[in-house]
Amino acid sequence: MRQIGKIGVIGAGAWGTALAEVAARAGREVLLWARESDVVATVNGSRENKLFLPGIPLDKAIAATGDLKALAAMDALLMVTPAQHMRALCLELAPLIAPGTPVILCSKGVEQGSNKLLTQVLAETMPNALPAVLSGPSFAGEVARGYPTAVTLACADETMAEAIATAIGLPTFRPYYSSDLIGAELGGAVKNVLAIACGIVEGKGFGDSARAALATRGFAEMRRLGLAMGARSETLIGLSGLGDLILTCNSPKSRNMSLGMALGQGQSLDDIMKTRNSVSEGVHSATAVCALAARHKIEMPISEAVAAIVTGKANVDFEIKALLARPFKAEIDA
Repeated sequence: MRQIGKIGVIGAGAWGTALAEVAARAGREVLLWARESDVVATVNGSRENKLFLPGIPLDKAIAATGDLKALAAMDALLMVTPAQHMRALCLELAPLIAPGTPVILCSKGVEQGSNKLLTQVLAETMPNALPAVLSGPSFAGEVARGYPTAVTLACADETMAEAIATAIGLPTFRPYYSSDLIGAELGGAVKNVLAIACGIVEGKGFGDSARAALATRGFAEMRRLGLAMGARSETLIGLSGLGDLILTCNSPKSRNMSLGMALGQGQSLDDIMKTRNSVSEGVHSATAVCALAARHKIEMPISEAVAAIVTGKANVDFEIKALLARPFKAEIDA
């Protein structure tokens, strides 16, 4: 089995920092790349990411850098940059990385404009990399503090999947591997859109029953699109699909759900975004998810409502009325 001793983490937001901490605790040498010079300084100086993950001491095995060239010597890369910046960073990294290097996509989104999954972006920009996807129900702060977490690790090469799982796995961070990259990736992207919808329900004060119904019907949308795109049903009902949906649709810790709550309470999207230093991927992926649904002739009314709201084409109350006015039909066909 291939040995992975040095791991590069691209993106020092909360999730990237948490994954760097996991890899360090698993005994790896970790290089964390950050665009922000003050993040590099605080990680290397005070052993803390004061901007994105304050209050959590970081392992001494983590070094931070702002130089992408320093990642050339890494045995594997965890890509944790926001989905909409993935292509640009992959293009910069491509000439630096040895062929066959595992590149694990840890961001959850669909590229706007091209409407491509991040595995497709990776294939176009770093064709010599070995792609993998890490996704599942996981809040950065909980993972960084060592709370028990389980995720899906998808890679077409099972031997490499086992090597990556061994490199980053801990008793409290359990990667379950799969060969279904599409299912693992799509679940994470769609659940962000649905979490905004569930947040709106919470913000409007509609109650737990309404949120449960919305999440369930949202999962039906995720499953329809996933199967149409070649995902496996067992992946979609697993950690990276249903598991992640349960988490993000039921906790204000979710950036997407909390954004939806603010929308439901009447705040404008512009005002919400001004107060945040982290990315709510569902805002950027909603239109792309709906474009994929249209391409595959899949009906996704909840996702379409979120896309209309975040693009300013309709307001929250209008979309709620439209969803509630949909005709009654059999659940299996709905």
